[in-house]
Amino acid sequence: MKNRNWIERAVLVLASGSLLIGLSACNRNSTGGDVMASINGRKIYRSEVDKYYANQTAGSDKQPAGEQAVSLRLSILNELIETEILMQRAEKLGLLAADEEVDRKLNEIKSPYTAEEFNKRLQDKKISLDDFKRDLRRSLTRDKVLNKEITSRINITDQDVSGYYNDHKAEFNLIEAQYHLAKIMVSGVANVQVHNLQNSKAQNDAEARKKIQMIGNRLDSGDDFATLAMNYSEDPETSNNGGDLGMAPESALKSADPATRDAVMKLKPGQYTPVVPIINPTNHQPYAYMIVKLIAKEPAGQRDLNDPRVQQAIRQQLRDRREQLLKAAYYETLRDDAKVTNYYAEEVLKNLGAAK
Repeated sequence: MKNRNWIERAVLVLASGSLLIGLSACNRNSTGGDVMASINGRKIYRSEVDKYYANQTAGSDKQPAGEQAVSLRLSILNELIETEILMQRAEKLGLLAADEEVDRKLNEIKSPYTAEEFNKRLQDKKISLDDFKRDLRRSLTRDKVLNKEITSRINITDQDVSGYYNDHKAEFNLIEAQYHLAKIMVSGVANVQVHNLQNSKAQNDAEARKKIQMIGNRLDSGDDFATLAMNYSEDPETSNNGGDLGMAPESALKSADPATRDAVMKLKPGQYTPVVPIINPTNHQPYAYMIVKLIAKEPAGQRDLNDPRVQQAIRQQLRDRREQLLKAAYYETLRDDAKVTNYYAEEVLKNLGAAK
């Protein structure tokens, strides 16, 4: 299953669309290619943004248009800028993934498939093997840099663990089975303030369905659930902490609507549900959509600090929180040190901003 997610994670669909209406070329290099951004002199071209744009909108009945399309491209470009900044950092650290590492990971991913099946999947996604390997190299490089700069430096002490346990002792007295859940929620209700990092808000049911499908596509491609929640979830209570709902007793699940209960009860830790509609009890129509992830499940009973499961859970939770915080700070410091010019953002201000 892990290998199959890697297939989707590296996928880029070749663009077939034209330029956005009302936006002229961002910046042209000597070969005539559109440059959308420059990072320390290195360029990101429109063709690359279009590949990710096509991938994220795949499966939608209607393609985004107007300001919605502009917003999505701005978001994609920002992610590519962050990736390029990290790749340049990897060069300085000598951590760029080598050909041997890429080939080894590629062979691992291909192992569940026959050669014909693997090639068919690439063809279905309309990508080349070179595109696939390029994204593999980026993913492997990103992991190496973050491990060296962040993950390997995190130290959770026994004192940290005992301190957390003493401050949250009631959490470990489990009268009934507990489900540690996280969710990403998208609503079609307009004029509601959101608190996600992208300021992303669906304005109607059609936009909500497209948005949740895009999020589902990215989850299937291997994107991190918590990161997507922070960037796109419209739940004001959980978007800022990666969609984390904390622990929920089994009785709470049993009182939930049948569709949600049944979907969650089938999950194993680490898995997430398909898109679940949230139904308005008055008109029996969906007004929002969500994807729920089961992070962990704990059986009923008292848990002591000496219980290895308790120590592991606390240590992992503290590590994840610290890692998430440090990664966000790390990206910000790298961007502060980089010379970034976003030609596309400038063009948006020029052409759309002036029209308001």
